[in-house]
Amino acid sequence: MKLMILNNVNVKLIKIYIQNFIYINNYKLVLDHKKISKLRRSRGYNWEDKLVKRFNALPNWRSFRLGSPSIALPDLIAINNTEKTIYVIEAKSGTGTTLNVPIDQIYRCFNWLHHFELYNTKYVILAFKFLAKKRLTVGQYKTRKLKEYYKICTEDNIINCTCTYGGELYSTNNNSKSKIHFQEFKMPFK
Repeated sequence: MKLMILNNVNVKLIKIYIQNFIYINNYKLVLDHKKISKLRRSRGYNWEDKLVKRFNALPNWRSFRLGSPSIALPDLIAINNTEKTIYVIEAKSGTGTTLNVPIDQIYRCFNWLHHFELYNTKYVILAFKFLAKKRLTVGQYKTRKLKEYYKICTEDNIINCTCTYGGELYSTNNNSKSKIHFQEFKMPFK
């Protein structure tokens, strides 16, 4: 299989591109959208799985993933029956400078939370993870510090929201952007 090296493109970059592109006619490179989509989903799954493992390592806590977003479930639930505490968590992970949470995902978290009436302490938590590499362009990344933020969402603040790498939240309703404040949450495993 032949590979045409373009001017001013270094070999490392081409190796990265090869992982995310497919060949056509031995020369043309075309984005493999299925592979890129799978990579994004795996990042989200890995973040959810890491949160579940952190909760399950604590005494009296049980956590589990609930499934795919296509079946209208939150990402995960963490329960402590001895303290009568439940957290419904929407987890977002990525390499960009912002992470978005659509309003419908927040609504479904609260819908699930209302089913657990016996618990005294109930929260919807938005868990954001900014990976240690920042995406510049396709296949190009720059290293940065890994950051995690945990925010409490209240029922009077159900809106489309965006979290920045610096931990600031913005509402993104009606094509306008305004800064909002969700209380920081200290997870039991921190």
